[in-house]
Amino acid sequence: MKESKRQKQFSGLIQKDLSDIFQRNGASITGSSKAFVTITNVHMSPDLSIARVYLSFMLSENKQALLDAIVMKKGEVRRQLGNRIGKVVRVVPELLFFLDDSADYAAHIDSLLADLDIPPEEEEED
Repeated sequence: MKESKRQKQFSGLIQKDLSDIFQRNGASITGSSKAFVTITNVHMSPDLSIARVYLSFMLSENKQALLDAIVMKKGEVRRQLGNRIGKVVRVVPELLFFLDDSADYAAHIDSLLADLDIPPEEEEED
């Protein structure tokens, strides 16, 4: 289903503010000072009550553990988000976090393509 203009504006606002929250307080939220969290995408429900937040992690071995730590502290993240956008919105949306593995998938495809052994094309004689 196509997102409305309002949904796109709202998801952009959520993405910007969540990115700032994770940049400033990422170590306390994830429990890891080395992990780098990126908000790759935010999809809003039509009534703007639910935000599906897609996260990508760099410099981390166990991405699922980081995602679980963020899910455990989603109330704190939502409270911080509410402090930032509370004057702009009527209701702070419920946050649902998902792992975005598209970068890992792209790296995997690149490595497969790099390992292909394609023989040179033979020239045809006229």
